[in-house]
Amino acid sequence: MSTFVLVHGAWHTGELFEPVAQPIRAAGHAVHCPTIAGNNPEDPRGLGLEAAIASIVAHIEAQDLSDVILLGHSYGGMVITGVADRIPDRLRRLIYWNAFVPNDGECLNDMVPPHYVALFDALSAQSPDNGVMLPFPIWRDAFINDASADLAQSSYEKLNPHPYATFTDPISLSTNPADMQIGKSYINCTEDTALPQSLGWHPRLSEKLGLFRLVQLPGSHELCFSDPAALADAILRAGRD
Repeated sequence: MSTFVLVHGAWHTGELFEPVAQPIRAAGHAVHCPTIAGNNPEDPRGLGLEAAIASIVAHIEAQDLSDVILLGHSYGGMVITGVADRIPDRLRRLIYWNAFVPNDGECLNDMVPPHYVALFDALSAQSPDNGVMLPFPIWRDAFINDASADLAQSSYEKLNPHPYATFTDPISLSTNPADMQIGKSYINCTEDTALPQSLGWHPRLSEKLGLFRLVQLPGSHELCFSDPAALADAILRAGRD
C-alpha cells in the first residue's frame, strides 16, 4: 500500500479531488486530499505562497505521513515543489499533473504568457481582497474542453476565487527540482490548452525536473472532472515503483 497526497490547483479545494481519490483507494492505497491555505472559501485571499506551502507541510506532519507520493496539479506544482524542499525525508515521489515546475526565485506568473498576467492583474485590481476568479469562457474552452456544456458549467460552479499573491510570490528553494534526490513523474494531458500549445506544459516545464517518468493520456486540464477514473489510473502509473 502506498500513501498519496493529492494537491489541487488554483480555484479548487481538496474535496474536488475525491472522485479521483476513490479509485486509488479502491486499489488499496491511502489517499489524502487537503485544501491549500487560501483556497478554502472562508480563507483570507491575502495569503501568499509560503503560507500555501506551509499548510501542506503541516498536513503531512500532523498526519505523521511518510514515504508519500505527492501530486500537484497546475498551481499545485508550485506548492509541492516547496513541500519537497522543506520535508524531503517524508516523500517518496513527486508527481506533477500539467503543473508548474519552479526553480528558486521564480513565481507562477513567470511561467505563463503575458496575456494571462495582464488578465490576472486586471482581475485582482477589481477585487477588494486580491482574489482572482477565472472567467467562465476561458474555463470552458481552455481548461475543460473535453466536457459537455453541462459538466463545464456545473464544475465551474464548484470553484472559488484564488489568492493572487500565490501567483506573484517568488518561491524560495534550497534545491531546484532537477537536483532533488527524489523520484519525479510528469502527467501530461495531451488536449490541455490551459496554456497555449506553443508555451505548453510538456516539455517546456516538465524538462525542468531533470530525470523524470512521463505518463501521457488524452484529456483536458480538468480531467479530474471530465474523467476522474482515467486520471486515477494515470496517477497510479506515475506513482509506481
